Order: sequence, then structure tokens, then C-alpha cells
Amino acid sequence: MMKVVATEKAPKALGPYSQGYVHGGILYSAGQLGINPEVNDIDSDTIEGQTDQACKNIGEVLKEAGTDFDHVLKTTCFLSDMANFGAFNEVYAKYFTSKPARSCFAVKELPKGALCEIEVIAAVE
Repeated sequence: MMKVVATEKAPKALGPYSQGYVHGGILYSAGQLGINPEVNDIDSDTIEGQTDQACKNIGEVLKEAGTDFDHVLKTTCFLSDMANFGAFNEVYAKYFTSKPARSCFAVKELPKGALCEIEVIAAVE
């Protein structure tokens, strides 16, 4: 059985998709930008600030799904500029301490002019 994951503590979807789905004990999340859900917009212009907010948003989706950062199996990260890779990693490492498998890509651009986006696959026990 599939379960939709939806929380008001993370930004609403910018399009026709869900924040995540749980199926077979696995959470598949949509990508999270550095959108502050209180103002429904990106309120930082730095990679550090946006990465921190994206991670907080992922944390809320994980919590709503009944799991946490320690159960993340895989992340996919998108950066608008690979020059931000080091600074992104410094913030990312504070949240993903279990060091899940990861792919990281530079992309031409992200929605809302964001500097980064993070999606996760996590075990739900």
C-alpha cells in the first residue's frame, strides 16, 4: 500500500507532485529546495543558508513519514554551480551524519532560482 507524505512544516509542492510517498517500507521524497515554509519562498541568497533550509525541509518530510536522517539510504543533490560544492558539503555533512549513498549533479538551473535541491530515499521502520 502506498502512503502519501504531506506536512505543513515543509514547503508545499510547486507543481503537480507530492512531498513524498512511502511504499514497501521505503520513503521516496520529492526534491526539497531552500524554501522557508513560513514565508513560502527562498529567504537566503547563500548556498549555506539554502542548503540548511533544504535539509530542515527534508527533516520534516522524514519525520512525517516516520523516519529520520539516520535511515536515509540515498540522496540525490542538484547544484546550480559546482563552485558551491565545498560549502554545500559542509552544511550537508551536519545533517547526513550516517553518510548515505549520494549522487550530486550540476544543473543549468533550479526552480525559483534556487542554488541547491536535495531528494532522499529512506527506510521507514
